[in-house]
Amino acid sequence: MIAYQPSRAPAFAALAFLLLALAAGFLPVLRLGLEQGLQGLDSYVLRVLSFTLLQAGLSTILSLAIGLPLARALARQQAFSGRGVLVRLLNLPLALPAITVIIGIIEVYGASGWLGGVLDIYGLQGILLAHVFFNAPLAARLILSDLERIPPESFKLAAQLGFGPAAIWRIVEWPAVRSGIVGAGLLIFLLCASSFAIVLTLGGGPRAATLEVAIYQSLRADFDPQRASMLAFVQLALCAALALLAQRWGGLAQGWPVLRLGARRYDGKGPLARLLDAGMIALALLLLLPPLGALVVAGLLRIDLSPLLLKAMATSLALGAGSAVLAFALVWPLAVLAVRSGAWRRVAALAVLTSWIVPPAALATGWFLSFIAYAGFGGLAVFLVIAMNALMSLPFVARALLPALAQSAQAHDRLCLSLGLKGWARFRVVELPVMRHAIGLGLVMALILSLGDLTAISLFGTQDFVTLPSLIYRQMGSYRFDAAIGTALVLSAMVLAFSTLAERWSAR
Repeated sequence: MIAYQPSRAPAFAALAFLLLALAAGFLPVLRLGLEQGLQGLDSYVLRVLSFTLLQAGLSTILSLAIGLPLARALARQQAFSGRGVLVRLLNLPLALPAITVIIGIIEVYGASGWLGGVLDIYGLQGILLAHVFFNAPLAARLILSDLERIPPESFKLAAQLGFGPAAIWRIVEWPAVRSGIVGAGLLIFLLCASSFAIVLTLGGGPRAATLEVAIYQSLRADFDPQRASMLAFVQLALCAALALLAQRWGGLAQGWPVLRLGARRYDGKGPLARLLDAGMIALALLLLLPPLGALVVAGLLRIDLSPLLLKAMATSLALGAGSAVLAFALVWPLAVLAVRSGAWRRVAALAVLTSWIVPPAALATGWFLSFIAYAGFGGLAVFLVIAMNALMSLPFVARALLPALAQSAQAHDRLCLSLGLKGWARFRVVELPVMRHAIGLGLVMALILSLGDLTAISLFGTQDFVTLPSLIYRQMGSYRFDAAIGTALVLSAMVLAFSTLAERWSAR
């Protein structure tokens, strides 16, 4: 029987859109970068690059130093009360927008915070603290996933042979997590190297600027496109290398986690092991709970449902919905062909990773030079924000759609071929009813990423074009910290509501 062959025209249209978007962002940066040559690598660019690498490297080391022992503690101690809640708590920083967590960190560690300025949060210390808050749970989640995939027979045999903790780590656990640790480290380094909201808010000035923040300052504050293009060229080279390495060592887009219990463990039962594991779990709680608690406690009393806040909420939801629809429209036709062809699978994998290989600030610099400098802001800015957020969410939408679409193709291709169902008719009659949870998950994940975005709206936003993250940043900049806390809590509540929906759909 002839295999089902879907139309390739939608996939070609999606690829054409991606190529045009990348060309508009990449070619102007490449042209100006080549024109400047090594002359553009002045002391300022090198200083920004060195600080970017320094803070990303330190953040990665600290995140892995906390995440690895925490993952082992959760893998070994499976029976304690509250384990499921703690594992789900590790997913919370991944869902929360960076700007809202920053509010909580300032409320706890700031000069007038709970701890009375025990840390200088404006500068390298504050950047590291915020990055570890986000990335130590990410490292723990990824490594815990690797530990849970170890066959139960390995731990049973280790117990029969009388292996101690060191031998179990060296012989059983290390081979299973070795590549995952490297992949997690590269992913965290990439995320920290391209961090924007954290460094912009907690950097404390030009002395603690990363490449992304320096690009923003060059475009919006100094209006120096040549300086911005050189910074973007360096950022592009750095992120492309890191993205390709991270993809080689385990990939960039992790699926939405589903809670599960790993193999039964026979180690970690001694008093010392229990004490050490309890200490790591307590450290994780001390890292995660105070900023979240401060945000809730302070924000509940300071929510002001002003017309500006309601307008920002509506704008954020509208932009998020537009980004989600655009991301789905780009991923779906590529995924339809990818599940039926190895060649298209490689094309789709590369296409959805373009937004990680070409970092947002570098892409925005090219778009700024291509469009904004000539056409102005206005209505074009809305589309650029939607497009950038959609590109950034492509890997997550693809991760949600591809497995479900592969199962649907295996179950229904022959029947659809015999009935002559294809294109829109097949999508409406077959894919939409069967894959509604997977499609909804992809759309919600893209919406969540757009709701918390500060990069695109900071680069392309105007005085009247405000989202919740940009409103929080403006309120902080005008010393209206009480209003910023209330707005941050509203944004967090919206994101967590959609995140809960995504988790439930993921479990299905």
